[in-house]
Amino acid sequence: MALEAQANGDVVASFGGGYSIGLGKLSADATARAQHLPEGLPLASFSGSRATDKEIDSLVRRLARHGLMEYVLRGPDGADQVVIEPQVADYWPRLAPLEEADVVALSRFAYLRRRGSEMVLESPRAGALFRIGDPQIAAALAHLAAPRSIRSLRRQKGFPAPALVALLLDCAILFKVERGGAGLRPEEGDGSLVLWDFHDLLFHTRSTEGRHANPTGGVYSYAHVTPPLPAVRPGWSGKTVDLRPFAGGQSEALAPAARLLRQRHSVRSFDAERPITLAELAQFLDAAARVTATWQVEDESGGPPVSYARRPYPAAGASYELELYLAVAACDGLAKGIYHYDAGAHVLVPLDARPQDVDALLTGATYAMDAPAPPQILITITARFGRVSWKYSSLAYALILKDVGVLMQTLYLTATDLGLGGCAIGSNNIDLFARMTGLAFHVEGPVGQFALGRPAAEEGHAVPEDINK
Repeated sequence: MALEAQANGDVVASFGGGYSIGLGKLSADATARAQHLPEGLPLASFSGSRATDKEIDSLVRRLARHGLMEYVLRGPDGADQVVIEPQVADYWPRLAPLEEADVVALSRFAYLRRRGSEMVLESPRAGALFRIGDPQIAAALAHLAAPRSIRSLRRQKGFPAPALVALLLDCAILFKVERGGAGLRPEEGDGSLVLWDFHDLLFHTRSTEGRHANPTGGVYSYAHVTPPLPAVRPGWSGKTVDLRPFAGGQSEALAPAARLLRQRHSVRSFDAERPITLAELAQFLDAAARVTATWQVEDESGGPPVSYARRPYPAAGASYELELYLAVAACDGLAKGIYHYDAGAHVLVPLDARPQDVDALLTGATYAMDAPAPPQILITITARFGRVSWKYSSLAYALILKDVGVLMQTLYLTATDLGLGGCAIGSNNIDLFARMTGLAFHVEGPVGQFALGRPAAEEGHAVPEDINK
């Protein structure tokens, strides 16, 4: 990346291939100082009250929002001991309050791994990762598997700088150990965090968007490494059993369910002149996701009773942890905005989200589908994670994703049956959803998305009348 000053005072971040990002206007003095950013500027050097300091601070924060900043901690010899790479758009290095008597420990979600020729310290809870350039720092951090006081750490060889400890605390890679009636209580986070296994939270944050800076989606990372696998697996050798004589043959001879399965396909273009109606949406949600029964089971061990609800699709252990949030772009009878579908009461509840965030959600789905325009309705499927992990260990997140697949097919078939179009979307931004709803990403968050609407003429498909009856 290079910072370039335009004749009109605009500053542009330029990349290879002709790609650039506009960063606004700067004065001549601020533009001259900005040229030193690639070499590094101390944060304290532009924290003053002068106009130029304020301009540089604003520029750096704009660069940070685009993920274009790194923060370096250097040793006495000038070598980079730690380089901090932001993983979320709003990350800014903050020094958590730290006292000599504080006791800290390494988060159970923190991990150190090799990336290329570097060692990186990460956590799915962190807003940044830390490239560790000094092996003594890595060794010192290993001692924090058990709680240690700051006072005792200072006597340890290779103890990280207090600023680094404060930064790691701010990113939840370290946490302060509270004192209780029985002494130290090495518990971190809230009551919902305790329900997560390490691998599940890591998979959730790294297989979605919003909490990491890695490439996501169809980037064909291995196109130049190995050829693609064939669409249909080559058959095994040996004697075959021919099933074709028993097949249904023509579609007219198929059962209604089998015909729906064959008619189902992804629709990415929707009829801008004829949006889906509120009545159609109500029928769709009633058929695919409405609660049809509820009951409780008493715990024989004396614990609290467990409540259950039945819905039209199967779910692991009848947990039914999935919720639907509808971002409405165009629906006849329903205002634009985002709504939660209360499956028990069969009602939509509007949420107080910023219009620009709703637009960002719809724009992301449009890009992910490679569609010409936003879907009429974008359904974000979320999971109340604790509903599954309270019971299941080691496979909780895997079970949730299986439930998402089952629900996706149910949404597809219901849309097809009603003459509507739908498209499953593989990506979703968990950080954007958290900002829109105020829900912590580890309490309830997106695990899938589904576009819904009336198909455009070129994507439409006739649905036999007897299927709709």
